[in-house]
Amino acid sequence: MADAPTRPRTGSHDLSVSTALARSMARDWAPSPLPLDARVTARAVTPARRARLSARFPGERLVIPAGELRVRSNDCDHRFRPYSAYAWLTGLTGEDQPGHVLVMEPSGTHDHEAVLYLRPRSPRTDDTGPHAGAFYRDRRYGELWVGRRPDLDEAERLTGIRCADLAELGGTLPPGREPSADPRLAAALAELRLVKDAWEVEQLQLAVDHTTAGFEDVVRALPRALAHPRGERWIEGVFGLRARAEGNGTGYETIAAAGAHACVLHWTRNDGALDPSQLLLLDAGVETDTLYTADITRTLPLSGRFSPAQRRVYELVLAAQEAGIAALRPGARFRDFHLAAMRVIAEGLAEWGVLKDAEGDLHRRYTLCSSGHMLGLDVHDCAQARAETYLDGVLEEGQVLTVEPGLYLQPDDLTLPPELRGMGVRIEDDLVVTADGARLMSSALPRTPDAVEEWMGALLDDA
Repeated sequence: MADAPTRPRTGSHDLSVSTALARSMARDWAPSPLPLDARVTARAVTPARRARLSARFPGERLVIPAGELRVRSNDCDHRFRPYSAYAWLTGLTGEDQPGHVLVMEPSGTHDHEAVLYLRPRSPRTDDTGPHAGAFYRDRRYGELWVGRRPDLDEAERLTGIRCADLAELGGTLPPGREPSADPRLAAALAELRLVKDAWEVEQLQLAVDHTTAGFEDVVRALPRALAHPRGERWIEGVFGLRARAEGNGTGYETIAAAGAHACVLHWTRNDGALDPSQLLLLDAGVETDTLYTADITRTLPLSGRFSPAQRRVYELVLAAQEAGIAALRPGARFRDFHLAAMRVIAEGLAEWGVLKDAEGDLHRRYTLCSSGHMLGLDVHDCAQARAETYLDGVLEEGQVLTVEPGLYLQPDDLTLPPELRGMGVRIEDDLVVTADGARLMSSALPRTPDAVEEWMGALLDDA
């Protein structure tokens, strides 16, 4: 815990506080309690989650911090987002959580009592005590600087968890298992999240729906983006507006990659111009206020129509994605959908004459990354899970994942015919595994080239 919770954090340019001002600030404030029925959105489902974690570690103290603020530059911090496992166990997802800690205290042989150590709302009625004047003096945590947070009683009603003052920890975490230093606990926290409950699937569908709206916004904005010297950044901004208006923001840095930039797998500079003769690869997702994120990619012809070469590449990637989706079902190996997609890619490259045959792994020159991953509170969800439960495991009903094969044909790759160089195509969708297969959560966004062209035309006509 980086900061002692009692010393106000002031800036080099802050003004001093006179005795008269301190006295004035300590009086004449009307009560402003939270509504008595206010609850965190996930309050009904978090007790079962904590019980599942408790069963994994009987008799052991578990310490799950929310995380700390991180400096962006000098005295400016990055926007705070709590550690995903902390959010999953408490339902607390806001920017008022830095430094807070959930402690699972052993209680009896097999049970735990959850205790939340929070920085309580500072009092406004006196200018003495450990939190005196913090509400207006402390630029990092003070209410008049960064917004209201609940007092301890309010936090207990919000979460259903016993709450205590963070100051009781004295700036030091209690001894116990803690995820950053304990791979076993980190793995357990990831593995418990592999299968989503019905509430989580609803949140992920909401994220997908908002993301669909963001992609529609982008298509409508293409005329202005094409006219701007940094059109990629215009696209990023348009999608970001939807993400902030509908949710917490984007779930990860948006990839708005035009032309050869689409061959850079994680292109986030987004500083290029848009050329109507090229494709735009847009990989973006809205994160809900409950911190669940979508992760969708569409590759769009900036002219509104695919050229013959662009359509050729796009159709091969689409065929690979269809093969991957068809391989999703409970009991299938997690790796099966990737292998199915890659078989189609390899056979297509061989048919084009780019590869001598479809055997081996030489197709990876043109498609380096895996074809999908788990999705949830993190865009690459459950990443700390053990291989035997995730990468080498089998699919289960309720898991949510992406299927996202791609071809990245580098502009300087002499093994390719000139008309294919500098083209990147990825098609990515979000799916939930069902009893007999998988449901395409992002079906509202078209995938076939004809449907993409028709969709873009209708949106551009309305723009």
